[in-house]
Amino acid sequence: MLTNAAVKAARPRTVAYKLFDQGGLHLYVAPTGRKSFRIKYRLAGKEQLLTIGAVPEVSLDAARARCDQVRELLGRGEDPRTSTVAPVGKARAFENVARQWHTHMRPRWTEVHAGDVLASLERDVFPGIGAMPIGAVTVPVILHALRVIEERGSLVTASRVRQRISAVFAYAMAEDLVDQDPAAIVSRALTPPAPAQHHAALLEIQDARELLAAAELVEVAPVVKRASRFLALTAVRFAAVRGARWNEIEDLDGAAPLWRVPAARMKLKAAKKLDAKNDHLVPLSRQAVALLREIRADMHHGGENMHRDDANMHGLIFDRSAGAGKPIGEKSIGALYDRAGFEGRHVPHGWRASFSTVMNERGADGADVERALAHTPKDKVKAAYDRSERLQRQRDLFQEWADMLVDL
Repeated sequence: MLTNAAVKAARPRTVAYKLFDQGGLHLYVAPTGRKSFRIKYRLAGKEQLLTIGAVPEVSLDAARARCDQVRELLGRGEDPRTSTVAPVGKARAFENVARQWHTHMRPRWTEVHAGDVLASLERDVFPGIGAMPIGAVTVPVILHALRVIEERGSLVTASRVRQRISAVFAYAMAEDLVDQDPAAIVSRALTPPAPAQHHAALLEIQDARELLAAAELVEVAPVVKRASRFLALTAVRFAAVRGARWNEIEDLDGAAPLWRVPAARMKLKAAKKLDAKNDHLVPLSRQAVALLREIRADMHHGGENMHRDDANMHGLIFDRSAGAGKPIGEKSIGALYDRAGFEGRHVPHGWRASFSTVMNERGADGADVERALAHTPKDKVKAAYDRSERLQRQRDLFQEWADMLVDL
């Protein structure tokens, strides 16, 4: 049998070892020097292992008392892992351990990702199992929590939450709080997410409005939200918005504001990229103009005068941070839409399909829609408008789209 002196004197070895007491109770000594009391028992013909707690938080007498409780539960045919017997104290509650894991991992993550991880646990995990001892969180318990997420149609989220629960258990195993990861075997029981559409798009104007409204409520850098709105209003490719510069904007305070996207930044064959005749002209709606003026005003407020500083005139409109000269991330807007609850339903490139579908269904001229998207219309006769007439028709088109999409 163990004694208090033996527990205190136990020293780490190159491999873990056990010092046995009675009734399956033993002291587990890890190579790191961490010591914990565990109970080995059989239930339904299978050998089980239950971690009671670490030394010195749990004394030998307390461990023996817990062992007696476990034996009493077994005598009634109950599983000790699902009772309040183990582990000891609030420190071993799943939520507590999960927050410790999050704190441990946070320096390796971006601020946004760290926030997303914690928010998903607080929303989908802690309410149901946060107060449970981590050793009592079993496969059925985890599966039930994930099924709730699946039932609301968030299959990808369910998969991510499972991975995070599994990571918490891996951390707990390293800390000698548990002996296994029940989340590891749950993945096969989950419904696999459908392959993501490459350019998933919302094709109803009301859905598109709801997306933009939901995106405004997500806590991300304001520049990402503004870029999202500008992308929606102009229906260009996301790369064009990321690289948009102030010197590409013409007549912002005049009667015919325009965004001239250089051919060099368009999706064209190499030879066409060299010809300015292939620049893509995007007439700006009143909503798009208001957005750009809002950004410009913020720049002035921050001490950046575009009219006096020629370098600013060539700067990025959607700069990651003021004066940094770096565009927003390639996945920033896609991540924004996912966090807004539209994961798998809409991607940044999807605005082009949204614009095309909605405007064509409203009876817009097909050639105008194609031109607005920088496509060459199939009907060469309809395509042969006078340039000024064509631009005015496209201006009317973008204004109609903006009036439906965004309140001025």
